[in-house]
Amino acid sequence: MTIGVIGGRGKTGRAVCEALERRGVETVPIGRAEWPDLRRVLSGCDAAYLIAPNLHPDEPAYVTEVLDALRDAGVGRIGYHSVASPYVPAMPHHLGKAASEDLVRRSGLAWTILQPGAYLQNLDLSADLDVPYDVDAVFGFADLAEVGEAAAVVLTTDGHVGATYELATRAATIGELAAEAGRSARRVENDVEHPWLRAMFDYYDGYGLPVGTRPLDLLLGRG
Repeated sequence: MTIGVIGGRGKTGRAVCEALERRGVETVPIGRAEWPDLRRVLSGCDAAYLIAPNLHPDEPAYVTEVLDALRDAGVGRIGYHSVASPYVPAMPHHLGKAASEDLVRRSGLAWTILQPGAYLQNLDLSADLDVPYDVDAVFGFADLAEVGEAAAVVLTTDGHVGATYELATRAATIGELAAEAGRSARRVENDVEHPWLRAMFDYYDGYGLPVGTRPLDLLLGRG
């Protein structure tokens, strides 16, 4: 079995490739250098996992191009890397994921969608944490390696076509994670320049981003 990983040279793509390779699957990591030859590179793949660039300005257009390439290359199976709570009108980049999910569902391909929460690895717990949102807001945090393993599971085992899974390793607040690491956490002013990031932090400040942990447990055999 051969699986193309579009976005396979980033941190998520590397985690997915490593998990697939542990299962004896040949992977084809596809980055920007291979993009002009996407159809050719995908030729011979049995499936693909699609990770769009972070905060892509037009993710639905990006996903449309990939779906066209997959069909042209004869790849009939796709896993799409979305985000927890994609339909949140207050967060524009989440809405881009929601629109892209719809494209994937209507693509004619056999699909599975993964919706991970924020990565635990994005937090530097070797120092005190300053974040531009409430440190007591609840999040569903996902371990990057476990997300990679979940992607490998859904693409190599039966029963996942047509499924959408939210993924979180644990529910916690920033304050709790900092305290466990012997650090402090405080909320600082949201002064980021990117409007999408500012909107995201404002949403986090009010609501966090809770995600259940049960789907990931079940996918990884911890049920």
